Amino acid sequence: MNASNTAKASKASDIPTASSISSAAVTLGLLAAWAVHDLEEVATMARWSRTRVPALRERHPRVPERVWRRLEAVDGREFATAVGVMGLVVAAASAAGHRTGGRSAFYQASLNGFGLHGLVHVAQAAATRGYTPGVVTSPLLVVPFTLWARGRLRRAGVLRPTRARDVAGSLVLAGVAIAASHAVARRIHRGASAR
Repeated sequence: MNASNTAKASKASDIPTASSISSAAVTLGLLAAWAVHDLEEVATMARWSRTRVPALRERHPRVPERVWRRLEAVDGREFATAVGVMGLVVAAASAAGHRTGGRSAFYQASLNGFGLHGLVHVAQAAATRGYTPGVVTSPLLVVPFTLWARGRLRRAGVLRPTRARDVAGSLVLAGVAIAASHAVARRIHRGASAR
């Protein structure tokens, strides 16, 4: 082996492989953690919106009425459809992460957005002084999984630096994906009811 080949072999061995960061656990684990978390939301959202929104409306009169109407109108089937659409986004992010050994910017932004989404659930529960859909799995699964996966990516040398604008971008990505999922679900259900 000449010096050039030795240098190339050495450089290749310095690059973390998908298996060196337990790629399936870190990347596809995002999809698994998301599925468990969203099962909690699907199981509780419709009942929560029917029983808690009237009290919240009274306690928080400055919140625009359209917000309360939208929450009260949550239909279990439409919400489950939105979760399914969002599942496609999370599956695509997880697959991109798996394919790239965790390097995918889309995967890492989705992972960060997932963790931040968990913190939003905890903040919502604190603001409403009670249970909100998703708050049980957020501190038990969402946030710990995100921190664990980021730690594995960091140790493998593939975690992208996280700056304030990256955090904002992850929140925007999560918000846009959630809003789009609900818009698609509404369209599917309105189309089905129009037939």
